[in-house]
Amino acid sequence: MRHNMVKRKLNKSIAHRKAMFANMVVSLVIVEQIKTTLPKAKELRPFVDKFITLAKRGDLHAKRQAISFLRDEEAVNKLFTVLAERYKARNGGYTRVVKAGFRYGDAAPMAIIELVDRDVKAKSSPKYVKVVEDAEKAEKAEKTSPLAKANPKDVAKVAEKAVAAADKKAKKAEDKSDKKDKKEDK
Repeated sequence: MRHNMVKRKLNKSIAHRKAMFANMVVSLVIVEQIKTTLPKAKELRPFVDKFITLAKRGDLHAKRQAISFLRDEEAVNKLFTVLAERYKARNGGYTRVVKAGFRYGDAAPMAIIELVDRDVKAKSSPKYVKVVEDAEKAEKAEKTSPLAKANPKDVAKVAEKAVAAADKKAKKAEDKSDKKDKKEDK
């Protein structure tokens, strides 16, 4: 029987659930606002509150506990410097969950979980900027590639020419091998 077992399993194993929440806490600490499903957001709140409370304590043992679970130095440093200072006068309730409609495709209820009194400019953290820059570079490379600029008919013609050239080479190689075989037979 599952008496007094109130946490959601979210259809994941214990290890997967632990890793998922660690990653979500890191994302929330760095960016200060993330969009996820409503059950995940509700389950994430106690984790975030626990780590902000650890950061407010501020001692070495608390920092080591945070690092052992989160495994991200940047997030832990932000927790223990910026967020601990911001929430030093607040006793709990560091997060807000706002319902955000339903996901297209599977109609899962979505929510935005954010830190109360969040910094709107936090989304420009180095990690976030690097991810955005990498995506922009990939998109730019895609646009500047010769195939992206070419007309689909031209691409088809080039492909046909390449196939014809490969066939010619194969035929020449076959003719050479036939000539060698004939010489050996004589």
